[in-house]
Amino acid sequence: MSLAFATERRLLAEDELDPIRQSHFPLLEGLSRTELQDLLRWLRARRDRARDLMRDHRRSKRGKGGAVPLADADRGLAAKKQVFAGALKRANARLEALLAEERRTENLARLRQALGRRQAQVPHHPSAGATPQDGARSLPNRKRRPTIHGARIGSVSQAGRAAQAGRDARG
Repeated sequence: MSLAFATERRLLAEDELDPIRQSHFPLLEGLSRTELQDLLRWLRARRDRARDLMRDHRRSKRGKGGAVPLADADRGLAAKKQVFAGALKRANARLEALLAEERRTENLARLRQALGRRQAQVPHHPSAGATPQDGARSLPNRKRRPTIHGARIGSVSQAGRAAQAGRDARG
């Protein structure tokens, strides 16, 4: 779930506010690819730091690590980590869109080159011309025609007529 600007400002230190501001829409669209990658590196480092501090705090609560646990330190760190994770999600989506656009333009250039090569080629086969020849000759059908004995022709319909006449006679 994303957080409001005011909440982000309240949770973050002064030096962390500007990069988080850059991760929001209007400023994020204006960043170049290298600036965006630098922002992503910074955001990952900050998110990882918050994650490590949370883990160390949980360990100290269990009596490991030797540090004295602070009351409610986890809640602020978790919220801060959520701010960095949201900023990372936005920046990663923007970087993916930039990369997709680059891939699209590269593929389009490759397709145009291939089309140019295809159009510049000499035709492999000559055209048939305006009046083609007779074409392929047809082959006779080699299947045997079924032969039906003359006595069988009409026997089915005659059997149907005889059966119907028998039913009519019974009444």
